[in-house]
Amino acid sequence: MKVLFVCTANKLRSPTAEDVFRDFPGIEAVSAGTDSQAPNPLTKELVASADLIFAMENHHRERIRKKYKPRPADNRIITLYIPDEYERGDPELVALLREKVEPRLTSILSAS
Repeated sequence: MKVLFVCTANKLRSPTAEDVFRDFPGIEAVSAGTDSQAPNPLTKELVASADLIFAMENHHRERIRKKYKPRPADNRIITLYIPDEYERGDPELVALLREKVEPRLTSILSAS
């Protein structure tokens, strides 16, 4: 299962999530940013190839829903509500990501 993590600049939150879940069993973790200047900008190909998308904030989710087709079903685009106030690899960010993402991944993978 391909899991895409999305934030704005793809420098702090989404790459941290990619790092945290890179070795999670059963998934391929990738990250992208909604900003065109992001190191890995969000593209229609990335969105179309994702089975599940975790958006850091609601505006990222809405942008994906409005701009990209094809895309995963709306219930497969999950907002994490993690504000842009963490540095890459921040232990508090890592803990938040694990708390919010791991149960979803486990639930979805066990249902498939």
